[in-house]
Order: sequence, then structure tokens, then C-alpha cells
Amino acid sequence: MNFLLSEEHKMMQKMVRDFALNECEPTAAQRDEEETFDMEIWHKMADLGLCGIPWPEEYGGAGADYLSYVIAVEELSRVDASVGVTLSAHTSLAGWPVYKFGTEQQKQKYLRAMAEGRSMGAYCLTESGSGSDAGGMKTKAVLEGDEWVLNGSKIFITNGGYADTYIVFAQTNSDLKHKGITAFIVDRSFPGFSVGKKEKKLGIRSSSTTEVIMENCRVPKDNLLGKVGEGFMIAMMTLDGGRNGIASQALGIAQGSFDKAVAYAKERVQFGKPISSLQAIQFKLADMATKIEASRLLTYQAAWREDQGISYGLQSAMSKLFAGDTAMEVAIEAVQVFGGYGYTKDYPVERYMRDAKITQIYEGTNEIQRLVIGGYLLKD
Repeated sequence: MNFLLSEEHKMMQKMVRDFALNECEPTAAQRDEEETFDMEIWHKMADLGLCGIPWPEEYGGAGADYLSYVIAVEELSRVDASVGVTLSAHTSLAGWPVYKFGTEQQKQKYLRAMAEGRSMGAYCLTESGSGSDAGGMKTKAVLEGDEWVLNGSKIFITNGGYADTYIVFAQTNSDLKHKGITAFIVDRSFPGFSVGKKEKKLGIRSSSTTEVIMENCRVPKDNLLGKVGEGFMIAMMTLDGGRNGIASQALGIAQGSFDKAVAYAKERVQFGKPISSLQAIQFKLADMATKIEASRLLTYQAAWREDQGISYGLQSAMSKLFAGDTAMEVAIEAVQVFGGYGYTKDYPVERYMRDAKITQIYEGTNEIQRLVIGGYLLKD
């Protein structure tokens, strides 16, 4: 058992860390304040090959592994969680189902464009009336000749405002409930497809989160993803990997919060000495560091298992659960270390705290993760 990163993983880590510090950090606070995503950052990520890290070179990817990918999301999120989740949703939620279930034609057309960064991907599952209960969706798809006609809307779509390729789930037979759900690859240019309301959020404010609307949206038969009725299975399998992407985001938020807290504790002088010399601060930092390291081991293990072709659903649920809770705890404690300054926008820890909360909610709330974990533990 070897817990050391390979030279390739270290190179990825350094490259993305340098990119995040040089390209993302200088404007992170401004983009958060303005609630805007900078597509120039996306184009630079594409130039570095970050948009298709785990996909084979034959589909325009970097031919690396899932561990490299989660390291990249972690390093981006260490500086700006909005950029981290943009890459995570693009790769785990939009790219993965096309790679696993798409036809060769779909991979060459859609996965290649996403891997090369010419197209941004999004995943459309949640509706206003169906969040954790995905089987309760109302969006419908009806086959008319050589096209599927989709009607309905989806909410809370990460990358919704900038994506070109959307993985959309719809009921093709509502009588079958979960077994009547089907997946489709929907192009932004398809007639009847539009982007709706942009959400105003507590955190990850420079990540684009929108509603998407299908009004007699016409989707070619060739854009059916997998088989009719396989949509729920595709959605749940996709979320297994997506959860580890969110675990990576949470891990990065926690690490970034910790880094800022340590630096500040060394600089801040009270009672004639740095507050880092106080046992109360040292105990906080010790607990923060320990939970971050445990989160990292869980997250890296899940990615490693996926690379090895070993089942990883249980591990990704555990990593998302623990890392999400850790991100929230560490970010709150980082604000506490900063004291009153931590509550102001003069320092980034208040943004980290706002960003951390969503990691306990999306891609399956942490309550759902506990249900998932319990299900694995109680299997016969």
C-alpha cells in the first residue's frame, strides 16, 4: 500500500496550483461579488488540458486518471470553489455518462468537444418538485418520428448559463416511475431549448447556476443516451463519481480555509505574541488539519478505486459526506481564528464559509449520503 503521489500526480498538482494562484485568485473576490463566471479562465484551462483530464486521447482527453482529476478540482477549489465545481460538473456529470454510455459517434461529437474545452457540459436532473426523489420528475419525452420531443424544466443546473451540452433526464413512461426515465444529450442550439432564471446564491456565486427549459424541444433519435428506460440507472451511476468530485471541491475549500487561518494566526499579535502560540488556536488548527487529511484519504481512495475498476459507490458517498462536513467545520473555524476580520470581505475566509455549505447539499444531500452508506452496509 503506497500513499505517496506519483511524479505525474505531483506535476498535475503543481500545474493546477500555479494556475489557480496566478489566474483564479486575483479576481476570485470580484467575480464572487459580481456573480459572474470568466470564460477566459475556462479557455486557459482548456489550453492546459484540464477539461478532459480522465478521458482517453482518442476522445480529445489528456489520458490521465481519476486521481489526477480530483487533485485538479481540489487545487482549483483551494483558491476558488466556483471554478472547481465548474470543472467537476463538466467532467463528472456531463462527460462521464457520455464516456460510459455513449455511442462511438456521440463520444466523437460530444465528449471530444467537452474534453478539448470547446464545449462546456451540464447535468439536468433536479426539478422544482423532485430533488432527492429523482424518480418524481415531471419532464416528459415523446418519440415523434426521428425525434424525441421534450417538455419540462430543470433547476439548479451548474454551468447552465454557459454550457453547450446538457445531459437531460426525462420520463418516457411515467407509469414505470424510475424505470420509465430516459437520458438524452441535448445541444443548446436545439429548437425549444432555453436557459431560464439565474439563481442568486449564498455561495459559489461565480459558478453559473440556472434553470433550463424545454418547450417542445426536438432532440434527434441519435442523441438518446443509453437505452430507453435506463435513465435512472445512468443518473445514479453518474452521481457516484460526481460525489467524489464534490468531495474534492469540499477538500479544496477546507484546505484553503486552513491555509489562510494558519498564515493569519502567525501574523496576528495579541497580548504581545502571535495568536498561533495560544493553545486554543493550536487545538483548532490541529483538529482542522486532522479532518482535512482524513477527507483527503477518503477522496483519493475513491478515485483510486475507480481507476482500478473496483466498485467505489460506497467510498464516494463516504468521501462526499465527510469532506462536505469537514469543509463547513473548517471554514467556520477559520473565520473564528480571524475573529472580527473573518466576518468581513477584506479576507477570503467568509467566502470559503459561504462556498462550503453547498458541498453538504448538492449531488445528494449529506442525509442522502448516509442513506446510501447505510444501504451498502446492510446489503445481504
